[in-house]
Amino acid sequence: MLFSMTGYGRATRPYANKAITVELKSLNSKFTDVRVRTPQYFKEKETELRRLLLEGAERGKLELSVEVKSIEGDGEYGLNQPLFRRYHRELTSLAEELRIPQGDMLQAILRLPNVVATEAVEISEEEWNAVLATFQEAMEKFDHFRLSEGAAMEADLRLRIANIMQLMGELAPYEEERMLRTREKLNKSLDEHLLRERVDESRLEQELLFYLEKMDITEEKVRLEQHCKYFLEELDTRGRSKGRKLSFISQEIGREINTLGSKAYSSDIQKIAVNMKDELEKIKEQVANSV
Repeated sequence: MLFSMTGYGRATRPYANKAITVELKSLNSKFTDVRVRTPQYFKEKETELRRLLLEGAERGKLELSVEVKSIEGDGEYGLNQPLFRRYHRELTSLAEELRIPQGDMLQAILRLPNVVATEAVEISEEEWNAVLATFQEAMEKFDHFRLSEGAAMEADLRLRIANIMQLMGELAPYEEERMLRTREKLNKSLDEHLLRERVDESRLEQELLFYLEKMDITEEKVRLEQHCKYFLEELDTRGRSKGRKLSFISQEIGREINTLGSKAYSSDIQKIAVNMKDELEKIKEQVANSV
């Protein structure tokens, strides 16, 4: 079970004469970044909302929006009429004196500081419980979204790992051919540049075995297979936070593929190593977007 770092959830429910809306968004991010937007009188509750969001979403670029609207239109904002009149009177006088077109003065005054004032209200316990219930509903939708995305990611990851293991199985015939070709090349060079009768065959065989042993990729194949199996085992485990661990395993897979390619001494094995790297890059892209 894998969760995507990208998610969205939205829930709305009525409370008294209000409508409470909670919206959750998350995007892929290497570091945890939380942004909370709430009504003015919710400021004292932002810390708790932030904590709940981190517990549920764990990591990513997270955005939480809480909106409370009055169904009857008498929300938390009111017009400061005395200040509005004063602005209008003074701006009108100044515009007439300087012969400046007044234009849409109404909209301009509404944007001035303190013309639209926030009413001093406090959130009640009942309203806060309604907000928490709405938040929980949004979080459930958020988790469902991320789980659906994660299922598609997990299927792709399993396919990529299977492709790497299949490519690893294609190495065997080229390994044997490479050893024979290398042995023949060394013997040919020896015949061309040195007198065969002056060579200690026993010593030559030891040096040849040492050289061929340095080209051997058996250990890399064994470790690569173990890492791939470990990757699949981690996908099978229960729990949510797997992204970092899968990232570490994919780094180890990459290390073995690089070593395998550097010891190839064969264009065919190099091609297989390049195809493995291509599959691994696609794995890393998916893992980077998992929780």
